[in-house]
Amino acid sequence: MVTNQYLVLVPGLICDEELWAYQRAHLSDVADITYAPADEADTMRGLADAVLGASPPRFSIAGFSMGGYVALEVLRQAPGRVERIALLDTSSRVDTPDKAASRVAAIADCEEDRFGDLLDNFVPQLLHPDRHLDPLFARVRAMGERIGPDLFAARHRAMQTREDSRGLLRGTNIPVRAIVGRSDVLTSVAEHQEIADLAQRGRLSIVEDCGHMPPLENPAAATALLRDWLLYD
Repeated sequence: MVTNQYLVLVPGLICDEELWAYQRAHLSDVADITYAPADEADTMRGLADAVLGASPPRFSIAGFSMGGYVALEVLRQAPGRVERIALLDTSSRVDTPDKAASRVAAIADCEEDRFGDLLDNFVPQLLHPDRHLDPLFARVRAMGERIGPDLFAARHRAMQTREDSRGLLRGTNIPVRAIVGRSDVLTSVAEHQEIADLAQRGRLSIVEDCGHMPPLENPAAATALLRDWLLYD
């Protein structure tokens, strides 16, 4: 039975719709689901505008990694339209100086024909070390190749334009679920605890034995948490 909920799923930097395939299949009984491709602009405002333009008057939104930044920008632009928000393996803060520098370097790699080397260095950071020899590793690498250097760079440029969202979270009274892999080396458990603590109706959920990509590394657990968020938060 499909409820009257409408759920928007936003991918991460290296991701296409394969990221959310399991969730789309296994949450369709509780929500009408749409995928936001995050390929329409190279600013956070532009990506959020695209989500808002394609969504009904009221909806829930779940964003993974970069998609979490998009989801927060959607909430910033249209707080009255967002019923609840789930933020997976992301952050409410702007880049540290080191992350800002690595983003500039990644854009240069994309522009100077070093995208293959970039993927070689980036993909191992996304998964729990125990999965580096799994078929999932090749799937994530192939997903990055499908994204390609132009979109990869455009998404980095969009992330360079994002705002700090801690004040936004303090001011919202909608359900906010922060979900993170215990072994995520890109966004920490502490950052997600902060998200949950800032929001008036925030909750933290940790996926054990998991790196940066719960929707793919442990799709059943990630989906169960999203179901709980949709139905009970």
